[in-house]
Amino acid sequence: MGGLDVPSSTLVTAFPVDLLSREGVQIRRMYANVFLLSSPQGRLLVDTGALNYAPAFSRLLRQFRPDAVLVTHAHVDHAGGAFVAARLGLPLLAHPLEHSQLTGQRHELPYPAGMPGVGAIISRLHPKVPAGALTSVEVGQEILGWEVLHLPGHSHGQIGLMRNGVLIAADAVLSAPDGKGGRRAALPHAPYNADHAQALQTLKRIAEMELRVILPGHGGPLTPEQVRERAGRDS
Repeated sequence: MGGLDVPSSTLVTAFPVDLLSREGVQIRRMYANVFLLSSPQGRLLVDTGALNYAPAFSRLLRQFRPDAVLVTHAHVDHAGGAFVAARLGLPLLAHPLEHSQLTGQRHELPYPAGMPGVGAIISRLHPKVPAGALTSVEVGQEILGWEVLHLPGHSHGQIGLMRNGVLIAADAVLSAPDGKGGRRAALPHAPYNADHAQALQTLKRIAEMELRVILPGHGGPLTPEQVRERAGRDS
């Protein structure tokens, strides 16, 4: 969960489209962003959207025909359609720390804020995936041309992907309105993070990377300058 009110639409077309096109990146918004990555090594789909988008996600899978589906973390707005990929027999990739929540062995959801009991009920109402459908990915591993990064804080096993200065950051950073008609980098509010101090450290680490564009789990692309500005604050 992002913990911010970010406007939703089906297709994200924000800056910089030309860079994303050159790198083989498309974005669809299914409450959270879903990334379609095409490289010489193959096609990778990142995140699966919220449960109410499952029919649209199923159509997207059949149209894009990915070689694998990667879930950045197990929160239901990013993993709500994971069961669809599993039923279609697609390889489903996730960090080992996220497996127990994806399979329903654990039911921890930071939404609504401060109401873990309600979050557990919401988690239980979502379809899960069989353990045999999941494949673990490790930090530093290359998946179809993209490097796996560990971005903990929002969840313990949250991962992102990087290639040629493009970072898919999951909910390590969000894109939100700046009140002036533009966008700004933001963090999920503290109650939505498993470890808020760790989330801050992860954001600072992202700010120190040599990147061209950061693609958050919610909202449009961010520039490195926008992320550095947010990382310079302490909370």
